[in-house]
Amino acid sequence: MIPLTESQIRTSFVNASKGDAKRARLPDLAAVDWDRLDLLGWQDAKRPTLHYVSLELDGEVATLMLRGAERPPAKKMLCSWCEDIVDGNRAAIFVAPLGGDAGRRGNTVGTSICADLGCSRNVRRAPAPYEVRSQDPALLAYHQEQKIAGLRERSSRFVRTVTAG
Repeated sequence: MIPLTESQIRTSFVNASKGDAKRARLPDLAAVDWDRLDLLGWQDAKRPTLHYVSLELDGEVATLMLRGAERPPAKKMLCSWCEDIVDGNRAAIFVAPLGGDAGRRGNTVGTSICADLGCSRNVRRAPAPYEVRSQDPALLAYHQEQKIAGLRERSSRFVRTVTAG
């Protein structure tokens, strides 16, 4: 992922007002390992039910405002973006206001995403033995490439759904 600036993030919101974008608490961007990310996800430190995701979409930056729970749910769910269900990871339901007039009327769309928004980390982890029954480096690299491509495609599709309103 390309390194993002505060200005790029604040001007790229697709489903939030300018006021909401200005009030969003951003993570420490200098501490982000951009080479290992397909999307940047974080929770608002002051408003814990607000979450944000920035990603590249058609050569531009797109940032979503999401509403979710303060704490992950007690039961496991499949993340619809990284499709990871490894022990210790939890998915949660997030709701995004639609962009444009539909969002201003209160319309939303929801999906299950990793509660910590760590999908980029999950698609890069070593596969469990039940996922790939091989130690062939080429096959393991291919498996990881496919997981990364899937994350990018599914998260981009969700952003397109939000922006279509």
